[in-house]
Amino acid sequence: MSDEDVKQELVGDVKLLRIFDRCGYPPAANYLFLGDYVDRGKFSLETILLLFCYKLKYPLNFFILRGNHECASVTERCNLKIWKVFTDVFNTLPIAAIVAGKIFCVHGGLSPSLISMDYIRAIPRPSEVPEFGLLNDLLWSDPSATAVDWEDNDRGIVKEFTQKHNLDLVARAHMVVEGGYEFFADRQLVTVFSAPNYCGEFDNKERLSLVMTSLPPLTLISTFQQFKQRVISH
Repeated sequence: MSDEDVKQELVGDVKLLRIFDRCGYPPAANYLFLGDYVDRGKFSLETILLLFCYKLKYPLNFFILRGNHECASVTERCNLKIWKVFTDVFNTLPIAAIVAGKIFCVHGGLSPSLISMDYIRAIPRPSEVPEFGLLNDLLWSDPSATAVDWEDNDRGIVKEFTQKHNLDLVARAHMVVEGGYEFFADRQLVTVFSAPNYCGEFDNKERLSLVMTSLPPLTLISTFQQFKQRVISH
């Protein structure tokens, strides 16, 4: 990310057009999406195609990370040829990003295998998601407020990770959270979920994280916007 003043939108699992209507269309606003664009809802194909188009048109303003749904095992629901093309693209998507040198962004969570950021850079692309290991952890793991070891990613692990890599925050998606966002580990990790009323089964709100950076000196301001679900009567 640039060291110039920037407003960066962190977007979890998505309701795409509502986000653009509220926060602005690229390139007026910069976006970093945290994954899970397909396999849920009626407009998965339209959603991912629009994201890819914006990425092609505004490569310096629009960033797309891979989620656990962006893999062959969960997206084989369409014409075989189309499915193969999409999975080929999913296998090349980046896994993580660091905003302003201080916010580590990933779809799932941390991993005991993540000793150095170079380990992420060393993940080959294209790559299918394995059943275990670093890539699987980054896309699938969830934090826990009560766990005491890596099995459930406890708060001590988050603190150790942020201190080791000189980070202020870990931002991730992957989980439905009722308020649209939820902090863990003494506010060193936040889950952002941007799809309200998820699959019609959860009464969750929709949130976006607006990360304001100003360099130098570096200041980070994280705020959250709530999007109300609009109900249209027929």
